[in-house]
Amino acid sequence: MSRKVAIVAVAQTKYEQSKPFVDILELPYEVVTNVVEQTGLEFAEEGGIDATVTCTQDWWDGNTISSMRYMETVGGHLRPAETITNDGAYGVYYALLQILGGHYDVVLVYSGCKESQVVDAKRIENIGFEPFYHRLLGLDFLSAAALQAKRYMYKYGITPEQCAKVVVKNRKNAKNNPYAQAPADLEVSDVLNSPILAYPIRLLDTKPISDGACALILAEEEKAKRITSKPVWIEGVGVCYDSHYLGDRDLADCPALEMAAKQAYHMAGITNPWREIDVGEISESCSYQELLWCEGLGLCGRGEGGKLIDSGRTELGGELPVNPSGGVLSGNPVTVAGLTRVAEAVLQLRGEAGKRQVPGARVALAHGQGGVCGQMQCVTILKK
Repeated sequence: MSRKVAIVAVAQTKYEQSKPFVDILELPYEVVTNVVEQTGLEFAEEGGIDATVTCTQDWWDGNTISSMRYMETVGGHLRPAETITNDGAYGVYYALLQILGGHYDVVLVYSGCKESQVVDAKRIENIGFEPFYHRLLGLDFLSAAALQAKRYMYKYGITPEQCAKVVVKNRKNAKNNPYAQAPADLEVSDVLNSPILAYPIRLLDTKPISDGACALILAEEEKAKRITSKPVWIEGVGVCYDSHYLGDRDLADCPALEMAAKQAYHMAGITNPWREIDVGEISESCSYQELLWCEGLGLCGRGEGGKLIDSGRTELGGELPVNPSGGVLSGNPVTVAGLTRVAEAVLQLRGEAGKRQVPGARVALAHGQGGVCGQMQCVTILKK
């Protein structure tokens, strides 16, 4: 990169099943105030926060051009502001490009969502499908994920027990995370005995309904060093989209993630991700996805995600802990999940992750995804 860019501050709300006393317009206030106080920055034309990127979705917010309602809280009123209708990880990517392109030096990224206020999430998710064939079938992200899970399990012999182990691991990790919504001590049998939602996916195999928000600030090198003594540098990024039409994809594999990871690793100078990455934060809205995404990220070979979880090597205390925060399965809203992964990776590298801290972490991977069955993939490599 011609300019070095660092993340200088992160903040999250507590993620909860419902925040009835916080209006969606008030949701940004807590996290934006937090990152501003951490850095001492102001929304000023000279020497402050230059611009804002928001990651929200009209359908989930229940209002057309919903981002415009946040502007006064996120510093976008009469100032440069860009909006992204996608996962928060893409907000980091977009802000990075703004700084690398020389447009701004300091950019705030915000994402928030109140899933609890949505009357029918299935109808919202149905809009994300190819309109002429798939949308008419009434598919939502869960039913499509069930198709992907079944194909993945059939092709590679992945078992329900192996998927359940992801839930057990992540919900246990969440007990060490004060922001996590759903920490729990579970057994594999608890997951396998929970109600089936869309075979083979059961209730505990999926993320819960969640409300919450996350924000962070990016800055170019010289300003980053002045703002904080603990800058976390963005060393590599990669994004890739797969086909929108499910019939054009083998859902048991994730080539878009493989390509995004390859881009990020090349930029960061990583040749052996398993040995060179200390901690991974991966977006898994369903349990099988952590196994499949680990394969796409090159942390194991194709079809070996089940063996990886069986080995215990991704446990907190293992060789490469995956989702020590508890992951999306422990509760993060749509659009916020990827930004939370980046925030958690930053906390790890700053040594500020508390009881979920991975000792000596110097290189972290943060992953975001969106669309049907992981159509859109974003990988970010961070270093101390």
